[in-house]
Amino acid sequence: MKNIVLGGGCFWCVEAVFERLKGVIDTEVGYSGGNPNPSYESVCNGDGNIEVVKINYDEKQISLLEILTLFFKIHDPTSIDKQGGDIGIQYRSIIFYENEEDKILAQNFIEEQQKIFSKK
Repeated sequence: MKNIVLGGGCFWCVEAVFERLKGVIDTEVGYSGGNPNPSYESVCNGDGNIEVVKINYDEKQISLLEILTLFFKIHDPTSIDKQGGDIGIQYRSIIFYENEEDKILAQNFIEEQQKIFSKK
């Protein structure tokens, strides 16, 4: 089993997509990247935390590349500090990885996506 943590807007919306995927064992929403003891109020007041979803998955059934591909389809990674009607730094796009291998895969994926988005 592996984990990846994704932030791309409202965590409930992101979780709703991934919790239904074959190969995803479970999901957990929370905050990451800011105040170590966040509250809803502190996050809304810009404490630096991001709404995220931790995805625990079986890499024999679904790959990290498949997860990232879907992630980039369900949110706009070019939007600064907002997704749809949700506005604030807590809604920014981010990927937290577990290890160096996942970091490299994510960085390469992002570079490829940047080429695609720059052509639009």
